Amino acid sequence: MMLRRLSSTLLAASMFAGCGGIETEPSSEQVAPASVESQQAPLLTTTDVDVAPECQGILTFVNTSTYATLDQFLPSNVVTNLVNRRATAPFTSLADLSSVALVGEARLKQIEGGARTRAFIGANCTGIFDDVAISQDDATAIVSLVNTISDSELHDVLPDAWNGAANLLNLRPFTSAPAIANVTGIGGVSFRNIRNAATLSRPFEALAAALTAIPSNGSYGAVMQRHFDWWDVVTANHPYSQGGPTCFGLEPSSVPYGAYIRPNLANAAEVRAEVNSTLAYVNASAKLPAGVISAGLANLDARIAGRTFKGCIFSYADDPWSSHSVAIYVDTVNGFSVMTETWWAE
Repeated sequence: MMLRRLSSTLLAASMFAGCGGIETEPSSEQVAPASVESQQAPLLTTTDVDVAPECQGILTFVNTSTYATLDQFLPSNVVTNLVNRRATAPFTSLADLSSVALVGEARLKQIEGGARTRAFIGANCTGIFDDVAISQDDATAIVSLVNTISDSELHDVLPDAWNGAANLLNLRPFTSAPAIANVTGIGGVSFRNIRNAATLSRPFEALAAALTAIPSNGSYGAVMQRHFDWWDVVTANHPYSQGGPTCFGLEPSSVPYGAYIRPNLANAAEVRAEVNSTLAYVNASAKLPAGVISAGLANLDARIAGRTFKGCIFSYADDPWSSHSVAIYVDTVNGFSVMTETWWAE
């Protein structure tokens, strides 16, 4: 997109001086593209980065502004450290900025303020929270996710922030992403995990929704979901039991009653094969747009490559004339989850 091309061009073209005495202020031609950036339609952040596309102007501001300009927003010793560091290479992330001596959370907010004042970012960049710069769309998606996510999924998304997850559940509904970032127990890693859960899998979510919406003739069908409460699904009571689930990778306290424990975790190949099988079960290639399928599968592959998954596989029936088969996979580190269900009826 134009937004990304502009940011890359500015970064690549920047020439830096060591201290600031011989620097010149960016011309109006240099500053204008950053202003145009802030006017583009907002996007969801689709990769695991710490600066949303709409917020790239924060980095452009630090990389191209003169010593004197930066000194209007930051202490002089911080400016000196930034200018000396950028002389070796332009800053490419907030983590990169934070690696500079004396640059912490407060300084990042001051940098954000300078970038906003100088029109390097606009309203489409909500700002920096817990060391992540998010767009307006990111913020909306984060609020929606936190307000609707199940208890079990939220704890899987935040495996190392259980107190933070509990606090989020107790305090919701939220009206803003900053309010979520300010919750006790939510820090940089956990806020970024929440952002990722809210924004990184939208093409696959679109595929799952499209597959689930395929009309059924009453004899067979399929469901695919990205967000769900796996514990409720696995432990639901059904009149006609077909044996306990086969589970893998669960904490002992999370193993459903009667489950068989498989010793090996699931991998990307198993998850992809299950999704492919579900698509084929309802002949999705003939019923869904090819673009939805290809984009969804490409997105899925990006999210599961090299990952390991816990989960359960089981069958159930609500009457003697039908059967359902369910497969649940949950990333053991970041909580990315996939559920497929196929069914038939006489």
